[in-house]
Amino acid sequence: MTTAGMCQSATTPSPSAGLRTIYFSDTSLRDGEQAPDVNFSTDAKIAIAKQLSLAGVDEIEVGFPAASPAMFNVCQRIAREVGSLTEGRESTGKPVRLSALARTLEADIDTVYEAMKDAPRFSIRIFSATSDIHLEHKLRITREECLTRITRAITYARRYTDHVQFAAEDGGRSDPDFLCQANQAAIDAGAVSVFLTDTVGSLIPSQIYKMVRHCLENTTSPPEFRWGLHVHNDLGLGTANALAGIEAGISSIDATFTGIGERAGNAAIEEIAMVLTTHPEHYQARHQLNTRMFTSICNTIASLGGTTLAPNKPIVGRNVFRHTSGIHQHGLLRNRSTYEYLDPEMVGATSDGLILSKLSGRSAFQARLERLKIDQLDLSPDHLNQLFAKFKTLAEDRTEVTDSDLRRLVETCS
Repeated sequence: MTTAGMCQSATTPSPSAGLRTIYFSDTSLRDGEQAPDVNFSTDAKIAIAKQLSLAGVDEIEVGFPAASPAMFNVCQRIAREVGSLTEGRESTGKPVRLSALARTLEADIDTVYEAMKDAPRFSIRIFSATSDIHLEHKLRITREECLTRITRAITYARRYTDHVQFAAEDGGRSDPDFLCQANQAAIDAGAVSVFLTDTVGSLIPSQIYKMVRHCLENTTSPPEFRWGLHVHNDLGLGTANALAGIEAGISSIDATFTGIGERAGNAAIEEIAMVLTTHPEHYQARHQLNTRMFTSICNTIASLGGTTLAPNKPIVGRNVFRHTSGIHQHGLLRNRSTYEYLDPEMVGATSDGLILSKLSGRSAFQARLERLKIDQLDLSPDHLNQLFAKFKTLAEDRTEVTDSDLRRLVETCS
């Protein structure tokens, strides 16, 4: 039985007029690589960046060029080899924007420019901590010095490009009024966007909403100014917090595919995007990503980074479209939407996900026989009953009965 007003299943929605666009800045190559045990080779980063461009992300944060000569070189290669690509970007009509990270140091800013200058569209993203705990214990500067550094760095970076961004590190634990002062200093110095951050993943959705609204209501910015949000997943709230930010007025989400990132990771782009895909009217927002590339991109990032996707990873995990319960399998054979909200094709996944196990019923068993064309042996009802009974016995001591198991079962019972 269904409840009035609830979604039956998710299919690709028609474009809705009047919805604002949410832009995605992917930081898999920078923050993603800061995850423990993750390492991308230069060629891997080039391959991933090309896929991200093809998928329609608005921006790729390629790294921190001042960190090492190797990091500088890979950022420069991405700028040269990916910066001009337009394939798959018909919805935007322009190549992906590339950005790289810099502290409020002139040397960092110079290095970002030298690494990124060959890209047609690039941004210098300057970051500074704004929380008292960071100012006191890490930077050992006053709030006043923090504001001075922000203004000086943004002004200096604009010598190289009009597209300078500011990220307020640990904004989630910053004094709200001082956070507004820091953002205003960046805006007044010429920043075109500001990224609010929950660097340690400590906030809950209502706090994210409150932080975003406080900043939007207590700063002055030009109409084309873009507010962004970067959140971490330490409490398992990365996606929920990103969506709360969107509801509060954020237009750019800085996140990663698979949610890869420091500690528990970042918010996952594929999760946020699919919520917007399936609930655009609620958020009054849409995105420009090619969702059919999601499974491929996430598997590529996991493989090239030396990790594996959890089987139950939302959207792209191998178990998302696989079913073991006999009741579920019976429903799926009648209509896939009975137990699948998303259409597998929407995210580039396969749809043949009936797993034969001890929980499977007769309908799934017979469907697999038909798929393997074993039913063409003209099995009698008694023979079929015998096969099913032996199948249930076989399935008791294993997680899945494979097609090969079924063929051997039929041969031994013939």
